[in-house]
Amino acid sequence: MNGAESLVHTLLAGDVDVCFTNPGTSEMHFVAALDKIEGMRCVLCLFEGVVSGAADGYARMAGKPAATLLHLGPGLGNALANLHNAKKARSPVVNVVGEHATYHIQYNTPLTSDIEGIARPVSGWVKTAPDSASVGPDGAAAIAASRAAPGQVATLILPGDTAWDDGGVVGTVPDVPGPEAVDGKLIDEVAKQMRGDERTLLLLGAGALFEEPLEIAGTIAAATGCDVLAEGMNSRLQRGAGRLFVERVPYPVDQALKVLAPYQRIILAGAGVPAVFFAYPNKPSLLAPEGCETIKLAEPHQDCAGALRALADAVGAKPGTAKLQEAARPERPSGPITPWVATSAQASPRMHPRQARDRGSHSADRNTPTRNCATNPIPPRPTNISKRFEGNVAAIGASDNTIPAHQNRASASRRSRGARASARARETTIARCRVARRVNAISSVSWCRACGWFPPASG
Repeated sequence: MNGAESLVHTLLAGDVDVCFTNPGTSEMHFVAALDKIEGMRCVLCLFEGVVSGAADGYARMAGKPAATLLHLGPGLGNALANLHNAKKARSPVVNVVGEHATYHIQYNTPLTSDIEGIARPVSGWVKTAPDSASVGPDGAAAIAASRAAPGQVATLILPGDTAWDDGGVVGTVPDVPGPEAVDGKLIDEVAKQMRGDERTLLLLGAGALFEEPLEIAGTIAAATGCDVLAEGMNSRLQRGAGRLFVERVPYPVDQALKVLAPYQRIILAGAGVPAVFFAYPNKPSLLAPEGCETIKLAEPHQDCAGALRALADAVGAKPGTAKLQEAARPERPSGPITPWVATSAQASPRMHPRQARDRGSHSADRNTPTRNCATNPIPPRPTNISKRFEGNVAAIGASDNTIPAHQNRASASRRSRGARASARARETTIARCRVARRVNAISSVSWCRACGWFPPASG
C-alpha cells in the first residue's frame, strides 16, 4: 500500500466519502487511488473555485466534511475565495493539496510555492506529510481537526513521493469532542435579564438556525415576549412549514438600523455582534442602537442548541407554544390571463407570502382579499415587450402606458440601422470564409467555424 492509498482508506474510515478534485501531475497517484478503492465518490471539477465551493456547500448541507484535491500552490490560490467562505461559515473541509516531491522542491521549478503560507489564512489546521508512513495518520488528524467545533478547513499537503512510495499506514481518526457546554450561571443571568421590562431581541446564528433550536427559540419568545431574528449572513437556515419563520437582519445599513432601533437588549445565541457589512461615510459600524446592552448567551463553538434548551427551562417556556409556519397554498386567481399576470404567477410560489404581496398572483395572507385580474388588473408594462407578447398594436395603443409615437419612430429607425449593420457584417463574414471553405473542403473538415458553412457532399 502506498501513501495515496492509505490516505483514501483513512478518509473512508473517517466517514469522508466524497472528494471534489481538480488535480495535476503531482496528484496522479492520489487520483489512481481514488479510482482504485471502492466507496469514494470522486467528482471532477473544471475550476478550483468550484472544488472549494462544492466542498463548502456539501459540508453545510450534509453536516460532515468532504475532501478536496488541488494542484500545488497555484491551484490552491485559485480556490481561496470559496475556502474563505468555508472558513467564515465554519464548514468542515479536508483540503488535500498536492506538492512536488520532497527532493524536487529545492530546484524551484515554475509551480514551486509556499503552500503552507497560502493555506494558513483560510485554514484552522495545516500540515505537510513528511513521508508515506505519515500520510494516513496525518489524514486522520486532518479529519479530526475539520470536525472540531464549530468546524474548520484542515489543509493536508501531499508531496508526490509521499503518495507514490510504499509503506502507507491507514490512520485512525481520534474521537472528536462535542461543542462546549454553556455555563449554567450565565443561563440563569440571561433568564433574569429577559424577565425585565426592556424590549429584548434574541439574535440567532451558527448552530441555532436548525429546526429544533428554532422551535425552542419560538417557545422562549412566547414565554418572555422577546423577538427573534437571525444574522444577516448564515451558513444555513432551515425554513418551511412546521418551522419557526425568522427574518434576517437586513443587509442595507439604514434598514438594519431601523429594524434594531427599538431594542434595549440583544441576546446573542451563536451570533456575533451585529455589524455593517462594509464601512460607509457617516454611517456607524455597529447596528445596535446607542445604549443597547449586548449579552453573549453562546459562542459559535459552544452548544447553541443546548444553551437555548437550558434558557427555555429557566424562563418557564412550554413546549408547543412556538408560532410555527403553517403549510398554505396560494388562492386561485381569477380573470383573464395576461403576460404580466402569468409571469407573476410563476414567480410568486417561490416567494414567502410577505414577499409576494401585491404581485397579482395570490393574496399575501388569508386576511387580504385575492386580487381579481379582471376588476383590478395590473397595468401592462410600458415596454415594447408588451407588443411582442400581446400581438395587438391597437389594444396597446389604447393604454395610457404606451410609448409615445416619436419614440416608436426612433426605435424603428434604430432597428433599421441595426438590420443594415447586421447584413453588412454577414457579407463580410461570408467573404472572409471563402478561403476557409476551400481549406475545409481540402482537409475534410465538416464545417466552417466562422460562419457555420458545411461543405457539399462529395460524389
